[in-house]
Amino acid sequence: MAFVSHNQRDANGSYTFSSRPRPVENRSKYREPPSEQTQSNYGNIMYDRRVVRGNTYAQHIIPTMAQPDPGETQRQQEIRRRAIARKRVREQFRPSTPDALQGRKHIDVQTDLYLEELSDVIVATDIECQTDAFLDKPTTPLFIPAKSGKDVETQIEEGELFDFDREVQPVLEVLVGKTIEQSLEEVMEEEELACLRAQQRAFEELRNNELAEVQRLQEQERRHSQEKERRIAEQKEVLKKERETAEKIAARAYTQQYLADLLPAVFTSLRSHGYFYDPVEKEIETDFFPWLMAEVNNTLEKRYTARELLDTMISEVAQKRMDGFADS
Repeated sequence: MAFVSHNQRDANGSYTFSSRPRPVENRSKYREPPSEQTQSNYGNIMYDRRVVRGNTYAQHIIPTMAQPDPGETQRQQEIRRRAIARKRVREQFRPSTPDALQGRKHIDVQTDLYLEELSDVIVATDIECQTDAFLDKPTTPLFIPAKSGKDVETQIEEGELFDFDREVQPVLEVLVGKTIEQSLEEVMEEEELACLRAQQRAFEELRNNELAEVQRLQEQERRHSQEKERRIAEQKEVLKKERETAEKIAARAYTQQYLADLLPAVFTSLRSHGYFYDPVEKEIETDFFPWLMAEVNNTLEKRYTARELLDTMISEVAQKRMDGFADS
């Protein structure tokens, strides 16, 4: 709600309102349910109040088109002038805030639900406090459990509980027996490993001999196969050459028989069709004349370019002088 500022000054210098402020009317917290027509138009931006209607661009560009465009027709210029006139009339009759009366002035008022005091100065206060300094942590005392039970004591003479020479005898027998037994097992294991190594060396020697024999037999078989393939290829090459020789002999005989009457007829036909020509005349037609035409074309192009450049310079000088005469 907006309060109209019909304020007057009292004798004591304070302002009073000519009409008392009215409280804000109670409004619903939520929107009203849409009507049937609104529901039918839901989702259509043509009925959305947040969308601006009309052309928002033409209003800014119409004033810039005050000067007539030579390319426009008479009807387009008339339409443009009418649009500018309508815009001026619309701006002239547009409602605006009336000027304040003498002795009064317009001020901004709040239209919010709750009024609050407006001030350019923000009230700020500084508050501080001081905390105690940190104290060093004392050393943690050593934990000593509480004593429980009773303390008693007794006296034992030497030799009453343990005789070392008599008690150590079975322990020594076990240690010596285990040591001797483990030594014998280690000696037997070393002898067994030596036998295994000797057997492995003999097996490797036998296997190497067998591999060498197998490689020798494979190499012998490979040489036999290569020799066989080489001889078969040589025999095929000999047969192929013999067949080609026979074919060449037959073709030579047939060609000699066929060309006996062909060569005179060919030369006679070529001579009658003009394939035997004068080399000097042929060279003039194929080499000299094209070169001559190319040189003539280059000379003509250079002259044409020079004439165009001269015409351009003359035209520019004449235009500048005409502009100078027009300015003077």
